[in-house]
Amino acid sequence: MRAQGFDVKTWLRWTVAFLAFPPAGLLARTVAGPVDDVGTALLSGALAGLVIGAGQWTALRRSVPVGWIPATAGGLAVGLALGAGLVGYRTGIGDLAAMGAATGLGAGIGQWWLLRDWMGHAVLWPVGTALCWALGWAVTTSIGVDVAMQWPVFGASGALVAMALSGTLLTVLRGPGRTSGLSGSGAGGEVRDEP
Repeated sequence: MRAQGFDVKTWLRWTVAFLAFPPAGLLARTVAGPVDDVGTALLSGALAGLVIGAGQWTALRRSVPVGWIPATAGGLAVGLALGAGLVGYRTGIGDLAAMGAATGLGAGIGQWWLLRDWMGHAVLWPVGTALCWALGWAVTTSIGVDVAMQWPVFGASGALVAMALSGTLLTVLRGPGRTSGLSGSGAGGEVRDEP
């Protein structure tokens, strides 16, 4: 379903993937502990990225290759380690927005590799993802979530905002008439694009 070139179904599926963030954060924090050093940041980012990447891959109805999952996990791990280190593992709203920008940039770069043939101006994806993740942390912090616990990813409120905005970016960059041409391959060796 498209409204003036905007793929509403893809946007809705993508946005609903915000539900992957709370279990991703809980799993990562339970296994790795608080994000307070580079090792826990890398492990937490990888674990959270696996869950979030799987949620997003499912939301895109497997129209991106399964490599989306490890690309998200790797990018999120590196981005979180760099971002958390950059702010000294502090949890003020500005610190978390900066950490979120670095984390989103890392995840976005990993995903860009798979999106580059699927959407026009895919180079904008990492930048847009960075902005969405920065805003996600700002929203989560603003509503009173205990961010001092040093979670690896923001909560449901921030995830809803970040996924709705990045879903808009996804559908706008994809544009009307783009139906195939993903890098890599999906299940069975073929890339599928389902409306």
